[in-house]
Amino acid sequence: MSRSRTTVVDIAHAAGVSKSTVSLVLQGSPLVNEKTREKVNSVIADLGYVYNRGAANLRQARSKIVGIVVNDLTNSFFAELAVGMDMVVQSAGYVQFLAHSGESVDRQREVIASMRENGIAGLILSPARGTEAADLKPLIDSGIPVVVVVRNLSGAKVSTLLSDNYTGAKAAVRHLVSLGHTRIGFMGGFLDTAVFAERLRGYRDALQEAGIAADEALIVHSAPSRAGGVAAVERMMLLADRATAALCLNDAVAFGVCDGLRTVGIEPGKGFGVIGFDDVIEAKTAVPALTTVSVDPQGMGQRAAQLLLKQINAGGNEQESLVTSVRLVVRQSCGAPVRNNHLEEMA
Repeated sequence: MSRSRTTVVDIAHAAGVSKSTVSLVLQGSPLVNEKTREKVNSVIADLGYVYNRGAANLRQARSKIVGIVVNDLTNSFFAELAVGMDMVVQSAGYVQFLAHSGESVDRQREVIASMRENGIAGLILSPARGTEAADLKPLIDSGIPVVVVVRNLSGAKVSTLLSDNYTGAKAAVRHLVSLGHTRIGFMGGFLDTAVFAERLRGYRDALQEAGIAADEALIVHSAPSRAGGVAAVERMMLLADRATAALCLNDAVAFGVCDGLRTVGIEPGKGFGVIGFDDVIEAKTAVPALTTVSVDPQGMGQRAAQLLLKQINAGGNEQESLVTSVRLVVRQSCGAPVRNNHLEEMA
């Protein structure tokens, strides 16, 4: 095969790897293991491929593409976040290249590599679980602006846009305490994410402020999804002294908690107080309407896109760290106070 006609696709096919992996090898990325690197380099030598870095850099410089990678598009929060980003990106004359990592770091690396190959001008990333600062080093080293949203990434030299998780959680628990609840649960979330840690800290501090001892049995970990909310209720129902209300990690979990409560004959907002976090569009129309901490997903997406475009236009990767304010929106799902043994009577 002649040198001029050999492509990255040819190399990927011959080496039995993805096109994105070949791109990572060509870029000298540390994300590829040594065995795979050697195999790809051997094929490159055999086929006589020459990587035109200058042409690649030129494509990137002229790019009007913005990469957006989120960890869970099945959660409507991230869909609304992406809509907000697209509103700003499109009005600025850029095209949005959206991808879903599904909480897989490997998948995330693949899509980011593919985006780099297509010459993105910048990247907005809501990191998958387990993402490390080193994962973004190739992007940063190449001068591509990066904005990390929703989940903080410790040690990464990039701009960040986060919501005030601690203050929001604290306000939610204070409200439940004001209704007379003393057995307040915290439902949903992965232990190894910063969002979980920040919201849990707000929950704990609000209980302490009210003179209520935190009961570890009422902190129920589960996937941050609707199914995770159902699973959290199932686990809570096994407790002898159950909660009478709960702050949920996000609205998706809260919707699942409501589903799970109805399954055991408990009506959300009457037999159990439920508060979510995010204020997605469905929160207003849910039955009962969901009390939640409003993050304004679309507005957050717009601010993230504005921050990225600012860096693209400045031609650099100057770090900025922004925290968006939140507010508690009280609707019907938090209900009225109930006696500590009310759930036992209804179950």
